[in-house]
Amino acid sequence: MGLLSLGSPLSWEETKKWADHVRKHGIQQLINIYRRLKDRHGDVLKWGDEVEYMLVVLDENNRTARLSLKGNQVLEQLEKRERESPNDYPASWRPEYASYHIEGSPAKPYGGLMGHFNMVESNMRLRREELMSLLDKELGETAISFTSFPRLGSPGFTDPQVECTPTVNTASRSLFFPDAAINHHPRFRTLTRNIRERRGEKVCINIPVFQDKNTPKPFRETFPNGDIEATKAAKDGHIYMDGMGFGMGCCCLQATFQACNLDEARYLYDQLTPLCPIFLALSAAAPVYRGYLADVDCRWNIIAGAVDCRTREERGLEPLKNDKFVIPKSRYGPIDCYLTPEAEKYNDIELVLDQDICQQLEDAGIDRLLARHFAHLFIRDPISLFSEKIHLNDDEESDHFESIQSTNWQSMRFKPPPPNSPIGWRVEFRPMDVQLTDFENAAYVVFIVLLTRVILSYNLNFLIPISKVDENMQEAQKRDAVRQGLFWFRKEGLPPNECCEESPQPKPVAKSYSQCNWSCQQEEYTKMSINEIINGKAGGFQGLVSLMNSYLETVEIDVDTRCSVQQYLRLIQKRASGELMTTARWIRAFVQNHPKYKYDSVVSGEIAYDLTKVSDEITKGVRSCPELFGTLNSRTKVSLPPVVHKNLRKENPDHDILT
Repeated sequence: MGLLSLGSPLSWEETKKWADHVRKHGIQQLINIYRRLKDRHGDVLKWGDEVEYMLVVLDENNRTARLSLKGNQVLEQLEKRERESPNDYPASWRPEYASYHIEGSPAKPYGGLMGHFNMVESNMRLRREELMSLLDKELGETAISFTSFPRLGSPGFTDPQVECTPTVNTASRSLFFPDAAINHHPRFRTLTRNIRERRGEKVCINIPVFQDKNTPKPFRETFPNGDIEATKAAKDGHIYMDGMGFGMGCCCLQATFQACNLDEARYLYDQLTPLCPIFLALSAAAPVYRGYLADVDCRWNIIAGAVDCRTREERGLEPLKNDKFVIPKSRYGPIDCYLTPEAEKYNDIELVLDQDICQQLEDAGIDRLLARHFAHLFIRDPISLFSEKIHLNDDEESDHFESIQSTNWQSMRFKPPPPNSPIGWRVEFRPMDVQLTDFENAAYVVFIVLLTRVILSYNLNFLIPISKVDENMQEAQKRDAVRQGLFWFRKEGLPPNECCEESPQPKPVAKSYSQCNWSCQQEEYTKMSINEIINGKAGGFQGLVSLMNSYLETVEIDVDTRCSVQQYLRLIQKRASGELMTTARWIRAFVQNHPKYKYDSVVSGEIAYDLTKVSDEITKGVRSCPELFGTLNSRTKVSLPPVVHKNLRKENPDHDILT
């Protein structure tokens, strides 16, 4: 969730008065970090994942599934255990937006050994077991990594049930998502209130409903007490949502990598950007909102709408008078520019940026591309500020920089090192929906991390115009995009000296992006299916898995790890081909085949209960699900011995790259 400072939160009017101060000192903090660390070299690969969980109460007698609001109490116990066992505790726990939310990461990052790929799933299982040990099974409490809870925002979806009206919900004014379901940490309610107040109205999210044979046409919602704002904002044929909780109340799966230096971090940032929509579609797991089947499969646009604090002027609905910029996107969205010189020609969308900040950064020695990137992020105001954190030492702290950096929730995040830290330059891969099981989540994380090694070893080039990446991000969210969608992708990922040889087998080449010679410009990219991108096509793109298998043939890897990695690759391959379902497709099929479903797009409380119960059983490995895994996931329980964590800590002392 980004910066988690503690203190006395300021109102939006108070925060607004300090906005220029925060920007000024945030940029100075960035300049200070850059000057100290721009030439830092030799950092080794460290990486980790973040998995978010929902606490759920399953009431078997009443056949209901509700979200438990005891996340804060559970988190306190988890953090206490972490403090008491600093040398061998498997996880690091952090609060997330909602009171039913908890985020878990490995206690320390993994490193560059191939064997570390074999630790990810075991560590994820340990995390889940640790979380489950604090829940009351007799009361039906469990933890599920749902991306979007199917009845989120429906009447009575929380446990305990709480009053939910705009007058009670003073932060969000939501009709559906109670402020009581927001995490108690002051950051989250402050963000909710300040986003709404800065925007000048409640956030507005309209997602197309899935038109089944009995769905009303037009599909038109009615609202409590004939709420005028909701009636005006809601669109026919769409599911309407009106609070930050509908987006930030979803769960996701993220991965962060430490690069060896600044140049490598920029190269990875650029090369992973075209892969964001591909993995958004591959991980699709969210087809239900507010108790209705939607005609989308992913959470992405829901979160974009949930944190859209742009004023009417910034959205282009009124002439600029009080604001500086018309801003095309929400704070949450795909990136707007590449960072490396080789990629600059693909920056084909107009970049809205603060010219004064850009010039200040360039005058400080930061090159034009990187300066433009940060000057673009800093068109935003800070939306969460604490009175104790206004006046800072810019040489020693970076809170003002992070207050804006961490509230630009983009598909990729370029992360400078924190001040006075051994942590290096990092890149965060952010698009994926979270999966139900540790096996799946491990597969997606290992795939991406392994792909970064292949990209660096073979100097791969996946660049396409940023405008095409934007198109792909919208395509990725469509229903069944994995099987039905077509995505812009580069025809050849290998450098010309490799792709033009008779043998298509890649060979390791220099790792510095500046040494690449990508001169073939004609017809560089075309539309492909995700199956073609992942598995390849005869006479066409060789496929990511082919490149990854070629790489695996060149490195030392033990048999057990190779077996695990191949299982993970096969899962992604079979999801890409459609042989196995995405989670979204499986959830949609479950609902549509439920005996109580009336083909009207409504996911009733009883259907949601059965879906949640079956999902919980799949997560725990007591129910097989060949539609999702085939025979790949054996669900054998494997615990990671404490000695492994001790060894990881010795290798990576005091390094938390996920901060």
